[in-house]
Amino acid sequence: MKKKIIFLGYRSNKTKLIKFLRSKKNIVKVFGNKDLKKNDIKNVDLIISFGYRKIIKEKILESTKRPILNLHISYLPFNRGSHPVFWSFVRNSPKGVSIHEINKKIDMGNIVLRKKISFKRYFNLTFKKAHEISINEIEKLFIKNYKKIINKSYIAKKIRSKGTLHRSSDLPKNLKSWNINISDFLNNYKR
Repeated sequence: MKKKIIFLGYRSNKTKLIKFLRSKKNIVKVFGNKDLKKNDIKNVDLIISFGYRKIIKEKILESTKRPILNLHISYLPFNRGSHPVFWSFVRNSPKGVSIHEINKKIDMGNIVLRKKISFKRYFNLTFKKAHEISINEIEKLFIKNYKKIINKSYIAKKIRSKGTLHRSSDLPKNLKSWNINISDFLNNYKR
């Protein structure tokens, strides 16, 4: 049965998920980083946030048919917020991807799915490449579990710890490019 879906954040040139959802005969309205309003969510079956740069207002969260799902490229609750892949290397925390239900706290909603990622097989890995790998992994996780997600036949689990939270303003000033080799950066990073 086709669903009416709002896709927040990335557009078709940044993710294959929009095309995938449409291939399953869903009606997908792409919002990019446009503000979500109460009128927008009427008669919508599912809202997906992936790369969305705004905090969704509580009145919107309370008005949806089901929780909004966020695709986050970290192993939550670690590295909540901005630049999660970068912080997973800097803080040497678990690396991975998570799909969770959005609540009023940043990246603290119930976990729907998550997967750890090992970057050990990648030689001369840059932050940009690690980010691309993470995007690919979360897309694969979503596609593999599409039926569970679309039918809400998953069991979401509460996050038990606060983990870590980072804002864009937390990025170090000496990070000049995402194309820098991660090992080189970490060797020179002053905590």
